[in-house]
Amino acid sequence: MNSESGSILTITRSVCPLCSKELVTNWVKDNIPFFGEVMHITSKCECGLRYSDTMIMDQRKPVRYELKVTTRDDIDARVVRSTSGTIRIPELGVDIEPGPASESFISNIEGVLDRVSDILEMVVRWNEEPKTRRAQELQSIIEKIKAGEFEITVIIEDPLGNSAIIAEKATHRELTQEEAACLKTGMIIFEKE
Repeated sequence: MNSESGSILTITRSVCPLCSKELVTNWVKDNIPFFGEVMHITSKCECGLRYSDTMIMDQRKPVRYELKVTTRDDIDARVVRSTSGTIRIPELGVDIEPGPASESFISNIEGVLDRVSDILEMVVRWNEEPKTRRAQELQSIIEKIKAGEFEITVIIEDPLGNSAIIAEKATHRELTQEEAACLKTGMIIFEKE
């Protein structure tokens, strides 16, 4: 137990998926404003493999947030994405869905666009036409969005209710059970007793 914060540290040992040596994982429970109860996870192996994430333990009602980005100021809107959150930007054809290695993050719309741009950069380097051409077109549109010259809609859907867009212009609603059932949840879901 960590006496300063009252956090409990649990250590587990497993097999590294890269080198088959021992993978040591630290699990630390904590309480963070807005998120509630979380689990900080860090895994390390001597081969260099590292993984860290913060998993939100509280399950809330499934939610959908939407923000119309119409001005330069809108890209400063705060984005909270949990490991179970899906981000969609329909005008760009972008869907960022949770997977086995999803990480939560707190950023803003510009930060989300930067993440998309980084992926597009890899597409340009590793692919041939026409994928390269389309990636370059999307990068150009992202620059226009950042300059306030192109409007988009940013949507976050989270079946566990732990993601949000924090802005006056953002709208939100509870997802139906059917809508939530169609979404991916990411890594692991802990159920409280």
